[in-house]
Amino acid sequence: MRPLLEKLRSLTARRSRQDGYTLFELIVTLTVLAVLVMGTIPLAQNAVRRQKEIKLRETLRQVRAAIDEFKRDTIGACPLGAITTVNPTVRVTSTAPSDPRSRVVIDDCTIFDTENLDRFPPSLDILVNGVAVRERGISAIAGSGIRDNSLQATELTEIPELTKIYLRHMPIDPITGESDWQLRSSYQAANSGGWDNINVFDIRSSSDEIALDGTKYSEW
Repeated sequence: MRPLLEKLRSLTARRSRQDGYTLFELIVTLTVLAVLVMGTIPLAQNAVRRQKEIKLRETLRQVRAAIDEFKRDTIGACPLGAITTVNPTVRVTSTAPSDPRSRVVIDDCTIFDTENLDRFPPSLDILVNGVAVRERGISAIAGSGIRDNSLQATELTEIPELTKIYLRHMPIDPITGESDWQLRSSYQAANSGGWDNINVFDIRSSSDEIALDGTKYSEW
């Protein structure tokens, strides 16, 4: 009896292998696969969004740091009433206290107008294109009998023009994919609806989307 049962079991297993999967088994398998795929899509989308958010925070940090650096370099630049100071022979040493992190002073007063009293960058373009600067401490000196280790007026004219660039390229908003930032001047509130074109004090994303943490990108 036992050998007969084993033979029947062997025949049944062989027949099952020959017949393959049933339609019900295929439907169940495909259903499980569909559930798994549908479950991984949101995870993949969130991973992509998270990378964009990281990039956005880094871009905002870099641009804001460049704005602050530009502001530091304006301390002591362009005395009241000056039009331009790009000529090295007429440079004047300023007594205005400077930030120790600033090694140069902006040497082109034509980029500032009478409205931009705070002297933040007038546009994002100027951070990318650069602005004329000079080393801090250089002053106009003329005549003979000059102190040791100082420069004559004729030597000042040989100092090369310097252009300082604050941003390597125009920043792109990773959320919108464009350089369509919301700009705010130092004379505007944080919730201002538009830019007054006086200076660039801060930038924010123009996207109205909600971040993974529940905040708006435009509030970062």
